[in-house]
Amino acid sequence: MKTITAVLLGAGSRGRYIYGPYAEKYPNELKIVAVAEPDEGRRNHFAAIHGISEEYAYDSWEKAFDQGRIADVMIISTLDRLHYIPALKALKLGYHVLLEKPMSPDREECISLVKAAEEHGRLLIVSHVLRYSLFWDRIKKCIEAGEVGKIATIQLSENVGYRHMTHSYVRGNWRDAKETSPMILAKSCHDLDIISWLMEERCMRVSSFGSLLHFKEENAPEGSADRCIDGCEVEKSCPFSALKLYIQPPEHPWARYMTQDLSHEGILRALREGPFGRCVYRCDNNVVDHQVVNMEFASGANAAFVMSGFTDKEGRKVQIMGTHGEIRGDMETGSFTLYRYSTGEEIDFQCNTGGDGHGGGDVRMISSFLKDVRQFGSGSQADGLTSAGASLQSHLIAFAAEQSRLEQGRPIAIPDVLNMKSEINI
Repeated sequence: MKTITAVLLGAGSRGRYIYGPYAEKYPNELKIVAVAEPDEGRRNHFAAIHGISEEYAYDSWEKAFDQGRIADVMIISTLDRLHYIPALKALKLGYHVLLEKPMSPDREECISLVKAAEEHGRLLIVSHVLRYSLFWDRIKKCIEAGEVGKIATIQLSENVGYRHMTHSYVRGNWRDAKETSPMILAKSCHDLDIISWLMEERCMRVSSFGSLLHFKEENAPEGSADRCIDGCEVEKSCPFSALKLYIQPPEHPWARYMTQDLSHEGILRALREGPFGRCVYRCDNNVVDHQVVNMEFASGANAAFVMSGFTDKEGRKVQIMGTHGEIRGDMETGSFTLYRYSTGEEIDFQCNTGGDGHGGGDVRMISSFLKDVRQFGSGSQADGLTSAGASLQSHLIAFAAEQSRLEQGRPIAIPDVLNMKSEINI
């Protein structure tokens, strides 16, 4: 088996905790030979783990291109608005690319990347990792086997969880749609992609409602302070207290995403000085904290998606209603039940949800990408399960949903943008 070499752009949470550990665990499959990361501490830490010399540890993504193509693939896990140009440059240099979702917050750039991958004859795989998890894979196989007949409706809910909501979308990197992406794209294009994949037909129209309901200054309780650590009178009773979230010894599951120094003093320093110590009611966030999306497909089938940051636990639940049967499932537990109308049977499935994230989808995605790269090198022209072309519809749905939301739920038509058979309206 050929070991695939990679350049990693961005050693943040995905780079440090998904791609890096895969290379450590399976060194015969993947070797990361260069890293670009502006944060010096993260960069040096990552380089040390992977034996990357100073010459190949860059403080900006731009410098990773100075020496031309130096590996087989490029993994791009930068922030959303730093996806398009690096991906385009990588494809032109001949890299196969594994790109974090979303491809771009701009619709035209997404379309451009699909065309660029075709033009340069390279793999461009988008990290829509849910397709790779055993839970969704088994559900897809049931549908393909005709167990539910023709799908009439899919109902999917994503429980973001209040911890994840406040960390990433109120205090964190994805709090401002202008700096990154609207939440329906940044967080939930995973879900829109799964719906598209299960439905296997073109989405025609979208409507959506949602808002920033709670995490704004007008809802700040009396006695609260700018920072949870600055003598806030209601910190102990506040469910969104940064002290409660980030001081959780010994694992500190959330603090590791905000600081390299996980000592008690290091965490307190980050809460005093960094963005994650701020009161959730006094941040510069503008993305929604809840949203619903309705989709109409070409056959007349439809889907409804609900995203909410106001849940205790994270997870996804799905109901697929067909002409011959129904599927109800819970991704968090990895279990789903198939109901056959003709016989009255109820068949339970239990899928392994183990792995490094997304129900094992992260590990399976990387493995699949590396396999596709090897096969590509031997003459195969496989696009991959989540190629840019396959992932485009979910992005178009997200763009349409955000436009609809901003226009008080007006239905938005989705054009066949690659063939330009209808007017572009998003």
